[in-house]
Amino acid sequence: MFDLMPIAFRNVNQLWAYILTETLKRLGLTCAIVCPGSRSTPLAVAFAQQVPEIEAISILDERSAAFFALGQAQATGRAVVLVCTSGTAGANFYSAVIEASYSRVPLLILTTDRPPELRDCHSGQTVDQLRLYGNYPNWQTELALPSPDMGMLAYLRQTIIHSWERTQTPTKGPVHLNIPFRDPLAPLPDGIDLSYLRSQFHPEDFFAGITKPCPMPYAPFPIPKEWKECDRGIIIAGVAQLQQPEEYCRAIAHLSQTLKWPVLAEGLSPVRNYAELNPYLIATYDLILRNQQLAKLLAPEIVIQLGEMPTSKELRTWIDATQPRRWVIDPSDQNLDPLHGRTTHLRISVEDIKVEERNLSFSSDYLQQWCDAEAKVRLAVDKTMGKIDEVIESKAAWLISQILPPGTPLFIANSMPVRDVEYFWKPNNLGVRSHFNRGANGIDGTLSTALGIAHRQQSSVMLTGDLALLHDTNGFLIRNKFVGHLTIVLINNNGGGIFEMLPIAKFDPPFEEFFGTPQDIDFAQLCATYNVQHELITSWQQLQQILNPLPSKGIRVLELRTNRKADAKWRQDNLREFAADIGI
Repeated sequence: MFDLMPIAFRNVNQLWAYILTETLKRLGLTCAIVCPGSRSTPLAVAFAQQVPEIEAISILDERSAAFFALGQAQATGRAVVLVCTSGTAGANFYSAVIEASYSRVPLLILTTDRPPELRDCHSGQTVDQLRLYGNYPNWQTELALPSPDMGMLAYLRQTIIHSWERTQTPTKGPVHLNIPFRDPLAPLPDGIDLSYLRSQFHPEDFFAGITKPCPMPYAPFPIPKEWKECDRGIIIAGVAQLQQPEEYCRAIAHLSQTLKWPVLAEGLSPVRNYAELNPYLIATYDLILRNQQLAKLLAPEIVIQLGEMPTSKELRTWIDATQPRRWVIDPSDQNLDPLHGRTTHLRISVEDIKVEERNLSFSSDYLQQWCDAEAKVRLAVDKTMGKIDEVIESKAAWLISQILPPGTPLFIANSMPVRDVEYFWKPNNLGVRSHFNRGANGIDGTLSTALGIAHRQQSSVMLTGDLALLHDTNGFLIRNKFVGHLTIVLINNNGGGIFEMLPIAKFDPPFEEFFGTPQDIDFAQLCATYNVQHELITSWQQLQQILNPLPSKGIRVLELRTNRKADAKWRQDNLREFAADIGI
């Protein structure tokens, strides 16, 4: 720590930056993403001085940097710091800030700025950075100009502590600090005598009492009487990415077995990757509910929704039509009911529910109907997929769900990949750790987020379409700073496959140019530009062999070329057929 002091006492800016970074280190910060620029020099120097306790990674493109930080925070559950210079640099963080807000990912954004006297006078690289991200941050403020006064240093320390806490509570999310600096920005003398501080400033006293935040204790929540008395209830395990997925899945399984209610598990829920824990797991609900007779027969009286509602439009439409009494279980302070039904929000985690002794003798016809439908549709899906030899989009998710190494971090891109996962991700016991940006559901930063998730983690995989990857090719610039391995399974259908599923697909022109948007990119050449390995996959056997085991380092792209229109037709022809002939 004392090695930092000579730099800290060179000028007021460096002292300010030292207090800031030292406070964050003691709070538990382990990773800071620093984008190059001049105004952020004091922070860049201070974070560089904190290595190796804080890993400081320089990333050129601010949007890419922000999504890399988002991925790293998703993977670790800890806040990551983002640093940028003044001007439009911070604006490039915006889409990641929105995603962090909606996905509840902790980020601490430090935008550096010109001092007040250089604003609103056309000084270079100066824009209005106050409240730059609107209402998306959990909290935001502008720091005072650096001052060597002991009272002001204490103000800085406590503001940083509060900022860190606000990335965690009451809901995880982004916090924005705008930080003005006057010249000199480099660690050069600024004419202010700091020697007197050496006798007043005692680091161990000044930083004493800074501790890593502890989780609040909770009291177990008893099962409501209404649940116990209902024999036509379902549990919906929605979109969730957690630090302790097995505990979460076990808690759901206990609740399910106590109530004898089926668990409809979204493809982006860890429940599908810990299948042996839950005997009443329903993974094919989207396909089941396409059979109108079954959908009517299986209408529930009560729904327990865990976290956010699944992606499935079929499920949402069914819930909206049947209007069951709904309970949303999620510890956040957000409204998680886009259907505006008869809903009660319980601001707790499912692990907080006090599960009583299970009544093993009790049987439920309703539960059995769900389980029978699941078994029949699952058999139909597996038989159909097993016979498909040609490379089609939908089979990729089905196959990957069965062949990844246990515990593999998997980033699933938006648009069609996330939907194929919901339709076809087969329940397994591999403990795959699925990640995704389903807060705002955009394709921004797809590659950078995946690299952030994979950085210093177990060898990882990304499932993406071509447009999502092309939207973020600057993410490949991170390759020299990246530690670990990422395999990118690229479904290249030369355009936006999801639009083929929408009514606009029947109108061409303008469909192909403005919605399909083919880019006609040679991905082998693109990968060569960034010195990234590329391999064309032409068979499912080849994909299976190359995904297990995974390499330990580097980035590679495995390209599967598919026919966008043929794949759309396959879905239209098959999705309704899997449950069409099932009667109960």
